[in-house]
Amino acid sequence: MRSWLFHPIDFERTRWQDVCLQGRKGEMDKGLDGLLTRAVSSDRVPGVIAGYADSQGMHYHFATGCRSLAPQTPMETDTVCAIASMTKAVAGAAVMQLVERGDLDLNVPAGLLLPYLNDVMVLDRFDTAGQPVLRPPKTPVTLRQLLTHTSGFAYEFWNVELKKYREATGHAGTLAGTIDGLKLPLVFDPGTAWDYGTGIDWAGLMLEAVTGDSLKAYLEVNIFGPLRMQDTGYIPTPSMTGRLATVYARTPDGLQPFKLNRSGEPEFYGGGGGLYSTVSDYLRFCRMILREGELDGERILKKETVADMSTNAMGPIRVRPLPSTSAYFSNDAEFFPGVEKTWGLTFQINEADAPTGRSAGSLSWAGMFNTYFWIDPHKDLAGVLMTQLLPFADHDALAVFEEFETAGYGLVT
Repeated sequence: MRSWLFHPIDFERTRWQDVCLQGRKGEMDKGLDGLLTRAVSSDRVPGVIAGYADSQGMHYHFATGCRSLAPQTPMETDTVCAIASMTKAVAGAAVMQLVERGDLDLNVPAGLLLPYLNDVMVLDRFDTAGQPVLRPPKTPVTLRQLLTHTSGFAYEFWNVELKKYREATGHAGTLAGTIDGLKLPLVFDPGTAWDYGTGIDWAGLMLEAVTGDSLKAYLEVNIFGPLRMQDTGYIPTPSMTGRLATVYARTPDGLQPFKLNRSGEPEFYGGGGGLYSTVSDYLRFCRMILREGELDGERILKKETVADMSTNAMGPIRVRPLPSTSAYFSNDAEFFPGVEKTWGLTFQINEADAPTGRSAGSLSWAGMFNTYFWIDPHKDLAGVLMTQLLPFADHDALAVFEEFETAGYGLVT
C-alpha cells in the first residue's frame, strides 16, 4: 500500500519456520504453493493463508508458515483470523439489505435514527492553548456518507488532527470498543472530502436502531447463515477458538504477541471491525458479490443493489493516501499510488486497471492485521490473503499479496 513495488524478502529459514514448514519443504517449486512458502520462509512473516475463487467456486486454497510461534503451530487452511476492517464490506451488505427493503434511506439525515449524529460537531482548529475548537457542520451526516467515508468521521491512526484532539481531551478513542469511544468530532464537513474512519460503525448502529437486533444477531441470520459462513463471527465458537491464529506486532525486540480481547460481550458489535473468519468463508462472501447477490440458491441482495454497491457513490471526491500517526499500528498506506480510487457501498474501487492485472471497477479492501481481499467482476476473479501481523500495510505482507494477486491473473489471462 505504501508502495506496490516488490520488496525483497530474506528467504533464510529460521528455526521456528523449520517446524511450521515441515512436510511442505518438497513443495517449494510447485507454483503458487512455492511462491507463498518461499515468501514466508523468514521470521518477518509468520504465516499466510490464501485462496482464489470465481463465480463457480474456489479454485485455490493454501496455507503455510506458523499461526502461533509459542507453541509452534503450523498455519492451516481452516485457521481462523481476526479480519478487522474486512468486517466493513460484510456489515455494509447487511445495511444495504435494509436500504433495498426501504427500511433505511441513504440520503436522509442519519440523526433521525441516532441522536448523537444530530449533535456531532466539526473539529475546526486548536486555540493557542492547544485546546480544540469545534463548530456545527454545514450539512447533516447521511448514511451514504457513513458508508463511503465522506461523513467526516476518521481514525486517529491516520489523522493527525484527530490524534491531537484525543491527546488534548483524553477521549478514549476507537480502540476502547465503546460507543462513547466513537463519539469523536468530524474532521471536515460531511460530503466534502474522504477520510477513512468509523462511519460504518455508525451505520451498524443505524441497522440496530431499525431492526431492534444487535448487528451480531442480524449478520448471523441474514448473512452468515444463508452463505454458510460457519467460521465467521464476532465471538469465536469453541471450534473456531481451537484454530485461531495469534496476531504478532513488529517491535525492536522482534515479533511480539498482540493481545486481542476475545472474552465477554462487548458494549456494541462494530460494523467497522471485530469479525473473525477464514479465507474459505470470506471467499463465499466475495463469490456472492461476483454472482450479483446470490450464492448456492440463496439470494442475499438484489442484482440492482450489488450494482449500486459496486459503483462510485461519492461523486468527484477521491480516496486519499493514509499517512500513519502510529508506527506501531500502521505504515503509511495507499493502494496503487497514482491510480484514481473511489468508494462504493462499501468497497474501495480502482477506477483504472491496476499493475497486478486487476480490472478497473474492481472492489477491494483490507484489515488492520494485514488481511486483504479483492473482487474483480470483469474477469470473474476474487482473492483473499490473510496474515496476522502489525503494523498495517506491512511491506513484506504486501509483497506477498502483490505476488499472489499477480500470479492469480496469470492463471486466468
